[in-house]
Amino acid sequence: GGPGGLRGGPGGGGGPGGAPPSGSSSGSGDPDAIPEETAGPYPGDGSNGPDVLLQDGVVRSDITSSFGTGSGTADGVPLTVTFTVTDTDGNPLAGRAVYAWHCDAAGRYSLYSSGLEDENYLRGVQETTADGRATFTTIVPGCYSGRWPHVHFEVYESLDVATSSGDIVATSQLALPQDVCDAAYATSGYEGSVPNLANITLETDNVFSDGADRQLATVTGSVSRGYVATLGVPVA
Repeated sequence: GGPGGLRGGPGGGGGPGGAPPSGSSSGSGDPDAIPEETAGPYPGDGSNGPDVLLQDGVVRSDITSSFGTGSGTADGVPLTVTFTVTDTDGNPLAGRAVYAWHCDAAGRYSLYSSGLEDENYLRGVQETTADGRATFTTIVPGCYSGRWPHVHFEVYESLDVATSSGDIVATSQLALPQDVCDAAYATSGYEGSVPNLANITLETDNVFSDGADRQLATVTGSVSRGYVATLGVPVA
């Protein structure tokens, strides 16, 4: 995504990658900040229905299982994601909050997809540490039709603001490298992702097509050991 660009994809507000509700994010437009992107149609932040942020238990690092009334667990290749939140000069910002969410191995979103309305897995909030880091234990997301594999995230001023569904500082998306996706999707549970990934590139994705270099995660690891992804998130 480019600086400050809020784009609707095919299908506008309803389709994956559609435009977010107006006023959902301040969107600095600062060229040094993380590119502003749509929250998509499955944010679970109260902007279009379900609000996981108000649920007791959402502040957690391991987001693979549902909490509260949900009992499901998302199976897949292990992935640890660390967002390092800084100001636009690179200084770490402690005490901010990051809400992260993404689809499961089959490309489904908890709270929204058929049969998953009562589940809330693959959603969680973490407060940034002294070095600006918010880390989540999760799985490699699947690839659904029309979108490059990605993790959504929102940055909030504090944990209190996040867990009261307050103002959003930044909304963006992390892109996963193709080699990681290819390896993960060769494992059981990701069968549907293989043809979907074959039909999409970063250049044709409706969010990342204008340049994904600042949203492409740095990833180490393997299918057997699990992957570790990191992304710097400068905010204005």
